[in-house]
Amino acid sequence: MSVSSSQLAEVTHDEDEFYVRYYVGRQNYGHEFMEFELYPSGKLRYCNNSNYKHDNMIRREVFVSPAVVKETRRIIVESEITKVDDSNWKEPEKDKGRIEIEIKIGNEHIAFTSTEIGSLGGCQNSSDPEGLTIFYYLTQDLKCLIFSLINMHFKVNPIP
Repeated sequence: MSVSSSQLAEVTHDEDEFYVRYYVGRQNYGHEFMEFELYPSGKLRYCNNSNYKHDNMIRREVFVSPAVVKETRRIIVESEITKVDDSNWKEPEKDKGRIEIEIKIGNEHIAFTSTEIGSLGGCQNSSDPEGLTIFYYLTQDLKCLIFSLINMHFKVNPIP
């Protein structure tokens, strides 16, 4: 997919009209979750509560450059997630995992909730494979970007 010039102009037009929040979690063994938020100011908040061996909650906050915010916006616009309708997606059950994404870009404000998707096969076997696949790839792209940023910034054992 390529971004049209009108979409790119929309992406770069109003820097204040952007926000993204991603959440994935489950209630199986306590409240295990991972969440991040990115604001137009470049503020990136990350939280991970795994409860693995009774670990403490990991919270990180960092400011990223305008280029990172712009790239995140481009990834979202290029995914065409704003054209997706989640009305046919499976609702998350209380004891199962759930994924949420909230995006504000320009005048559009969308929020999606779905049951946790283990793999691309889970998308293909759903009632809306095309929409869920777009959602799946977008969330994977955003997680890779955010994990890379958090790991680079908060490297515990720097490479000598």
